[in-house]
Order: sequence, then C-alpha cells, then structure tokens
Amino acid sequence: MKIAVLGSGIIGISTAWWLSEAGHEVVVVDRQLEAGMETSRANGGQISVSYAEPWANPQAPAKLLKWLLRDDAPLLFRPRLDPRQWWWGLTFLRECLPARLGRNVAALVAMAEYSRRTLREMRRDLGIEYDHLERGILNFYRSGAEFESSQKLAGVMRDHGVDRRIVSPDEVVALEPALATVRHAIVGGDYTPEDESGDVFMFTQELARMAAAAGVEFRYGTQLSRFISVGGNIHAAELIGPDGQYGQLRADAYVAALGSHTPRFVTPLGVPCPVYPAKGYSATFDIVDAGAAPSVSLTDSEHKVVYSRLGSRLRMAGTAELSGYSRALNSARCEQMLRLARELFPSALDFDNVRYWSGLRPSTPSNVPLIGRTRISNLYLNTGHGTLGWTMGVGSGKALADLISGHRPEPEFPFLG
Repeated sequence: MKIAVLGSGIIGISTAWWLSEAGHEVVVVDRQLEAGMETSRANGGQISVSYAEPWANPQAPAKLLKWLLRDDAPLLFRPRLDPRQWWWGLTFLRECLPARLGRNVAALVAMAEYSRRTLREMRRDLGIEYDHLERGILNFYRSGAEFESSQKLAGVMRDHGVDRRIVSPDEVVALEPALATVRHAIVGGDYTPEDESGDVFMFTQELARMAAAAGVEFRYGTQLSRFISVGGNIHAAELIGPDGQYGQLRADAYVAALGSHTPRFVTPLGVPCPVYPAKGYSATFDIVDAGAAPSVSLTDSEHKVVYSRLGSRLRMAGTAELSGYSRALNSARCEQMLRLARELFPSALDFDNVRYWSGLRPSTPSNVPLIGRTRISNLYLNTGHGTLGWTMGVGSGKALADLISGHRPEPEFPFLG
C-alpha cells in the first residue's frame, strides 16, 4: 500500500520506518525543514519504562490545588476560554479515580516495555548513535511525605512487573556521587537499573536519514491543510508546499502523527481525539567538569524535573503548562530550572550559556496514547504520548505498522479500532 505519514517526530519517523520495513510505499509530510524539529527536539532524554505512570492518579487533584497559583509549579493550569481545555481537565479528574489507575498503568507499561525492547534491537541492528547510556534512572526525594506518597504508586508499578528498587540516601549518593553536595536534603530514592537515556533528536534524525536511503519519500516544508473525506474515507491530504501552492497527496492509508495538533485535522471528520498540549521546558548545559556532572539519569521528584547526560551536555527538562498552544518561555520557569541546576551541580556546568527550549507534549487525560484505526477506515492515529513519546515511540510505530499490515501487534494494549 501507499501510506502517508503526517508528522516527522519520533512517532512519525518510527511509524514510517516500520511501514517501509513491512514493504509499503511511504511518504512523510512535515511543515518543518527537518525531522524531529518540534516536540522531539530537546526533551528530557529518559527512556523511563519504570516511571511510565499516568499524571492522573488519586493524589493528583490535591497537588494541583496546592500548585494552582504558583508560576513555578511543576504542573501549571492556566484557564482559557477554550472548551477543549476545560473538557480535557474534567476528563483528567475522572481518570484520577482509583479504579482507573491500574488499567492505565498496565497499558503504559506494556507499550513502554515493548518499545524499549524494540529500541535495543534497532540499536543493535542499525548501529544508530544517539549519546545513549544504559545506567538506569535514579529518582530522589527531598521530603518524607513525598517519598511515602510516591511509594503507593511505585507499588502499583511493581504489581505490573516493574523493578523499582527503594534505596537509602547513602545508596542514592553511592549510585550517583554527583549528588553528594545535597546528601543532607535527600530522604530516599528509588532506582530502576533497566531504564536508559539518550538524545531523541539525534535518534530521530538518523532514523529519518536511514528511512530516506531505504526509499521513504520526505516532503519537508510542507503543511497539511486538511484531510479531504469522500464517502466515509480519506480521499486525499490537501497540502501547502514550500512554494505556497496547494496540492493533494493521495494514498491508500493516512497516519496522523501530528502531536498536539492532531485534533485540528481529525476532529472535523468526526474522529474523537482527546489530546491537549502540555507545554514542557528544557535547559541544555555544556559540561565543564565531567567528574562533577551526573552520569546516571536523575529525577528530582519534588520539582518534577529530570537530568540526562548526553555526551558532553546535560539536559534538564520538566514542568508542564496546560495553557494552550503558545511555546513562549515563562521566565519564572526558566529561572527555577537554572536555580535547581546550580544547587545540584554548582561546579559541573556552564551556567552562562544555557539553552532553553519549550515543546508541546500531546497529552491525553489518561496519559494512554491513541494508537490505531479510527472510524474512518483508512485513517490511523499515533499521538497522545505526553511525556512518554521517547519511551514509547519506536514501539508505537512498530505496533501501528503491524496493525496497518494486518498483523496482530505484540504488546497487550488498548489499540483503537
């Protein structure tokens, strides 16, 4: 079949790669001039299977109320005159019910584990370099209450086979000596040795290059205007090319992997797509003292930020704003990130040349992504991965390629259709 993939982030490129491997003719369309230039550009770098847990959990509503008026809150809700934002928020609260937690965790862990396994196979078979490290993820806690609360959810994760080991403050520092300067503030942690880290942008760009060499057609600098529906099927994708001219792309099937922008194109067709952007931030520092910088990927649980070593750089990322589609940087958030990095690694990083970035994470209320066939038989979705796009990306692409090819995907996951 000829298949059009709309979007060239980690989700779209992975989907295109596996469709091409299955023998399909594939065309990738993206408004940017290169692959991975939006949400896949500068994320936190963690492949965090053991932390593939939903934001929506029984403890979340109380935390949201506490953070409501703080500009530097880990999760910031800024009400807008946008019915979709309010509907998303209300649905999120429903997903916080205890009865929904186990189901959502099971889905996320199944896809995340499958994706990590797929990524390791791709790394072995393709030899892609992306500054990856296989040293696990260490989550550390600064408050006893936060530590105790987190272990309830960790217990749910362990029930689903996740190896999340509780460690003492001394063990935290033994695992990552760069935290020795703040040992007095750490009350405990948990460590997941099977988790990994790496640069998703490097991986996405290299996989796109390999896909092009394998025959995938790329149309960069080209915007999707709309899907044209005739007789209950997608007849064509209407595109605006680099020259500003309209054209049509016809294919046997279409994959919408457009991140937070997916609802704009599929909702007019009557396709439900409960995705809303959660703006995340990152800060990238050059490492000036390798011995003082962390080599294990870290999560600061209290502030909801992560740190990953990417070659000679340290990537710090986190926070989320439910405030619409703007990517404008909030100075309070940037200053907070800089302060936290200085506190943890005062001599390790070049603080004068920090590079800030923001991206729109496509989030569903349950955090479970939308993967599979829609009510329109030749239109498929692969979106809604939230903070776990890198963690679940290559597996999502392979699973959807299997579905489109008429095969049963390996992971036990609530696929659409």
